[in-house]
Amino acid sequence: MSSRVPVIGDTTETRRQKWSKAAMITVWMVFLAGPVTDLWTGGHSGPGIAGAATGLAAFVTAYVVLAYRHTRSPLPGRIVYPLLAVLFTLALVLPLTVGLEWLVLFVYVAVATGAVLPVRQAVVGLLACVLALAAVGTHFGTRPSWDVWTSFVIFCLLGGFALISARKTVLTLRELREARAVVAQLAANEERLRLARDLHDLLGHSLSLITLKSELAGRMLPARPEEAATQVADIQQVSRQALTDVREAISGYRRPTLAVELAGARTALDTAGIAAELPHGPPPVRLTPEREDPLAWALREAVTNVVRHSGATRCTVTLQTPDDSAGMLRLTVTDDGKGPSGAGEGNGLSGLRERLALADGTLSTTAGVNGGFTLSATVPSVP
Repeated sequence: MSSRVPVIGDTTETRRQKWSKAAMITVWMVFLAGPVTDLWTGGHSGPGIAGAATGLAAFVTAYVVLAYRHTRSPLPGRIVYPLLAVLFTLALVLPLTVGLEWLVLFVYVAVATGAVLPVRQAVVGLLACVLALAAVGTHFGTRPSWDVWTSFVIFCLLGGFALISARKTVLTLRELREARAVVAQLAANEERLRLARDLHDLLGHSLSLITLKSELAGRMLPARPEEAATQVADIQQVSRQALTDVREAISGYRRPTLAVELAGARTALDTAGIAAELPHGPPPVRLTPEREDPLAWALREAVTNVVRHSGATRCTVTLQTPDDSAGMLRLTVTDDGKGPSGAGEGNGLSGLRERLALADGTLSTTAGVNGGFTLSATVPSVP
């Protein structure tokens, strides 16, 4: 079995996500103000301050490794469990030897436990953390416990169970994405099988007939050249028809649709961590396949550019009939990224412009004043 412990989230993929996680961890460090203040104003001896500062530094290091490094890329159990043991031991020793202001360390232990352990182990670890906190905070029952419960135990429970719930939610979302990927792969396999069946049905008879007539023409030569020529003419006719059938079949498979491209755009933007606003339902007007095809290609190209090059956090896709152009359908893709690179129009946009021109459509692009990019593609609808 694997020695890895379940990870709270997926691997951090972008710089923005890394900085966001680091900022969240840094904000939570504000609750260490009590122990830090106690080091300066608690009247401890020099060796006591040195020992407490060393313990606090070790505690923070172990916590950051678990809260940042482990949730980015899971560490093996032989590292995770000793780090949790270090956190728990320091959370026990420092309040007993330095002061009750250090009880806040148990909250960090509870959060780390909920973040990195499987659910059952996390619940057991959280309860052990609460019992230890109550015991140390009340000096093993010799002091009133109300302040300990209201100041630390409640936050310890809330923090621990919140991380357990968050980890379960993230793991569920990951399983959902994996299930979607499996469904997409099964759909692709089914499409390949359908293509294979169609090609077999299209070419099987034609190729058999070509083979039969070729053998027959070979036996007729050189004694009966006229009859052989007739067979050769039949071969040419059958092969041309087979070629026409294959081209029609392949063109139908290659032709994208807006529904399929919108679903693919939603998945691609979600995977890239870009907030997406996309239309639901069919287009507001009816399109012929010849005019829907370039519009679907435009959507694919625009979303691909947003995901790969824009650095955007939000992308909006609309399908609407312009007020100033009756009988037209306009696709608009807008992002809030860094805008165009200034290197001119690439091959992708040039190819889109040519596709749209063949369908009597147009393509336009605009850059925002403070960044961002907008692509608009317009085609005539069916009257």
